[in-house]
Amino acid sequence: MRTDERGLAYSGGWLDRAGGLRTDPGWVAARLTDRESVLLPFWQDRCLVSAERVPVRRAAVEARALLAGADETVFLGLDAGRAVFAVDLSGLAQPEALALAGAAEAVDVRGLVGGLAAADAAVQAYAKGLLHWHRGQRYCGSCGAATAARDGGHTRSCTGPGCGRLLFPRIEPAVIMLVEAPGEPGRCLLARHRGAPEGSWSTLAGFVEVGESLEDAVRRELAEEAGVTVSGMAYQGSQAWPFPAGLMVGFRATAVSTEVRVDGEELVDARWFTRAELRARVAEGRSLGRIDSIDHHLLGSWLDARG
Repeated sequence: MRTDERGLAYSGGWLDRAGGLRTDPGWVAARLTDRESVLLPFWQDRCLVSAERVPVRRAAVEARALLAGADETVFLGLDAGRAVFAVDLSGLAQPEALALAGAAEAVDVRGLVGGLAAADAAVQAYAKGLLHWHRGQRYCGSCGAATAARDGGHTRSCTGPGCGRLLFPRIEPAVIMLVEAPGEPGRCLLARHRGAPEGSWSTLAGFVEVGESLEDAVRRELAEEAGVTVSGMAYQGSQAWPFPAGLMVGFRATAVSTEVRVDGEELVDARWFTRAELRARVAEGRSLGRIDSIDHHLLGSWLDARG
C-alpha cells in the first residue's frame, strides 16, 4: 500500500474540494453535464469495483441512467479541473446497482487499501462518509421535517416552516495512544480487547466525549480502561477513519508507573512490551496493527526510535 509521508492511509487526498464553488447550485449542476466530470458509484457504504477490484469511475455524460437511479449525488471536488461526484445507489438491490454502475462487486474501502495509493483511498473514504451522513440525516432533529441537500451535498437544510436549520456532515473523533513506561528499559503498553483473537495485542483508543479536549480524552480512556495515569503526552498525527466518518488522532504518552488494572469490559488484558519483544513478534509474521491504521504507524515509529 502506498501511503503519505507519515505512512498513514486515507491521507493526502488529491481533490481540490472547491469550497467557494460548490455553494453555487448552477455551477454544480453544470458540472454534471460536463464531458470531463466523473462519477464514483457506491452501494450501502461500499465502493463498486471492477473485476480487477479497481473502483469504478464513470463519465457523467455517459451515465445518465446511473444518475437517475441515485438516492443522492454529492460533489467531492476537482481533480485537475475535472469535477468528481459520488453517487449513492443504496436504494437499489445490489445486483441492480452493480449492473447500473458496470461493476463486478461491492467492497468496503478497507478491503481495497492494499492496492490503492493513500490519496485514492482517502477519496473513497471521503465519499463513503459523506454519503453515509446523507442517508442518516433525511429529517431534521429539531422539528422532524424533511431535509434537502445543498452546497453540492456538503450541507442539508430543513424544509420545515419556520425552522430552516442547517445540518453539516458529522465527524466522530477518537484518540489512539502509544503509552510508554517510565524509565528503562523502553516498554510500551498493549492490550487485548474483548472479542479479539488470542494473542492479538493493540494500542489503546477511545472516542472523544462532549466537553473534552483531545488530551482529556487520552487521560480518561487510559484511566478508565487500563488504570493508567500519564505524566505527559505529545501529538503524533491524525488519520481519516472510514467507520464511516471518523478521525483518529494519535498521541504518545508516558505513564506515571507500570501499574495496570484493566476494566474487564473493553479490555481483558494489558501488558508492557519491550522493543525486542515486538521485533520478535514481527519476525514471527505477526502484524503490528492493521496496515491501514494509525496504530501501525505509532508502533512502527516507536520501534524505530531507539534501542
